[in-house]
Amino acid sequence: MVIFICVKIINIRLGDDFNLKLILCTGNVGDKYCFNRHNAGFMVADLLAQKEGFSFKLENKLKAYIAKFNDFLIIKPTTFMNLSGEALSLVMNYYKIPTEDILVVFDDLSLNLGTIRFKASGSDGGHNGIKSVIQHLGTNKFARLKFGIGPQPSIPSEVFVLSNFTSEQLPLLKETLNTAIDSIKYYFENGMEKTQNKYN
Repeated sequence: MVIFICVKIINIRLGDDFNLKLILCTGNVGDKYCFNRHNAGFMVADLLAQKEGFSFKLENKLKAYIAKFNDFLIIKPTTFMNLSGEALSLVMNYYKIPTEDILVVFDDLSLNLGTIRFKASGSDGGHNGIKSVIQHLGTNKFARLKFGIGPQPSIPSEVFVLSNFTSEQLPLLKETLNTAIDSIKYYFENGMEKTQNKYN
């Protein structure tokens, strides 16, 4: 009887969390960062939550706001951008999620607003959040969705990414956020190559 109960509990846990896909959306916590270009990843997460009717819960031990939606975990780290990999690693280890089942969503200076791009691997491109992810995963081979926030004017990158989108950019920002959400759903249903062909 004891063995049967233990097996039943194990099966319930596997059924709850088995084959979970993890979406890491990068950004900085705090009201002053809310509309920053650097928070494009958080914006994707928040719009997805709004559209699908779920909410995030703060999990201090995992250093992230986490939402579970169907077979997906969506996380927003509380570590701030430069330590994004720390929260990712904690969540992956806790839920036993392999690298091939994650997608990292982040802002990209090299792409203009209105552009998104999927990649299966690559360097950090000077993005400190991605640098942290690579360090904690020990590999640069993970799926990522780049959200364009350019073009960058002749000001330092660290100043530009922490500035807000302009009011003139809001319609295009909203349109691109919706496209990003559609593309994420498409990616998990159809894989990287088809998604790149459709959205890149």
